[in-house]
Amino acid sequence: MYSLNYWIVKLKARTVLNTKKLLESTLRLKNANWTWIGIGCFAFMLGLILLVFPESSRNLKASLLGAGQQAKFGSFPVVVPTIKYGFALDTFHVFEGSIQQNDNLSKLLLKRHMSYADIERLVANGKSVFDVRNFKADEPYLILAKDSAQCADYLIYEPDLYGYYIFHLKDSLWIERIKRPVVTKVNAVKVKVESSLWESMEKNGADPEVIKNMEEALKYSIDFHHVNPGDEFKLVYDQNFIEGKSVDPGTVHAAYYKTEKKEYYAYYYESNQYKGYFDQDGRPMKKGLLKSPVKFSHISSRYNLARLHPILNTVRPHFGTDYAAPYGAPIMSVGDGVVEEAGYKGGNGNYVKIRHNHNIQTQYLHMSRFAGGIRRGTRVAQGQTIGFVGSTGLATGPHVCFRFWMNGKQVNHLRFNYPPPEPLPASEMVGFNKVKESLEAYFKSLDEQKSKP
Repeated sequence: MYSLNYWIVKLKARTVLNTKKLLESTLRLKNANWTWIGIGCFAFMLGLILLVFPESSRNLKASLLGAGQQAKFGSFPVVVPTIKYGFALDTFHVFEGSIQQNDNLSKLLLKRHMSYADIERLVANGKSVFDVRNFKADEPYLILAKDSAQCADYLIYEPDLYGYYIFHLKDSLWIERIKRPVVTKVNAVKVKVESSLWESMEKNGADPEVIKNMEEALKYSIDFHHVNPGDEFKLVYDQNFIEGKSVDPGTVHAAYYKTEKKEYYAYYYESNQYKGYFDQDGRPMKKGLLKSPVKFSHISSRYNLARLHPILNTVRPHFGTDYAAPYGAPIMSVGDGVVEEAGYKGGNGNYVKIRHNHNIQTQYLHMSRFAGGIRRGTRVAQGQTIGFVGSTGLATGPHVCFRFWMNGKQVNHLRFNYPPPEPLPASEMVGFNKVKESLEAYFKSLDEQKSKP
């Protein structure tokens, strides 16, 4: 048996339907009198609805008021989903954290209802993509689960800005690597050194990390550990961005350095036969030997034939140049050569001596230890690590005393001028000059910007 409410609802629906049909029939009438009769009937039925069903009256009134107005989009609530790593996070239970010192994959996933057997299959299936032993402490991860009481669906591990790993924890059990797209823009900057080179770069809006790449371009011409206030740099380099955030800078395409009355230029040029940095005349920047055996240090004592020894407190010649650097910093061979001596000797402490050609030798003193394989007769390459900064022998602190022999006589290497290398052949100069001109346009624009009031 149907309730009273059922019959009321049915009567309302039937009344509205009949009214609609009556109106449609009336509008089709061609005789004017019948048209007015139809309109009168419609008005009567409408009044009956409003009288008998007051709730319908309110709803109908609201409908009629809104009939002539278009609903505005902003009147409806819009829920924007949280998208990250390609997932709508709002549709999952999210467990977020960072890798702890003793965490491993099993420890993370067992807590999210995954079995040992499935974890082992996951590791085996994904070993060519990611070695799970490479989880590092303090790096972030995310676990997503449709049902928090069941096995999780995904684990996302983000070791760096360049991408992340998705661990698929159900069905096929596999790991995929997602690489974020890198956008590269050419950046140009002009820097005048005020205090340290690092601080000056940052103050002028340049990424201080670009110094490492700049050193690669100018390391054969400039001792970066002896940069003075007032020196000037200009750089054209690639700046990389990921999702709008700057990351490590890329290639330095051109570099300019001015100190006192000297100017140095370096342009990166690459062809089928040649690759590297060249000066304005197309001569390779790479010369015989590096200017310094250690990176990011400073000169603490210079070549001086009348120096007061800091430990012995007597005046005696200092035939080397001391580079103060952090304990354990790598010491590089300044050129290709063969190790003549590697051992310990009195005030020299641990030292290495290298012959580069028939008339040039270099020596590196006070090492904490030697690099692997460094012994008498070992052939070394330019830039190769031969030992590490220490304070063995007569030394007041960690540094390397660098000594330079020319024809058997110790000389001040900072005043030694190497003969210039041969320039690019004429067949390459056309291509090189085009590259140089395009890069010089950046230098010109920097000068114009600085000259504007």
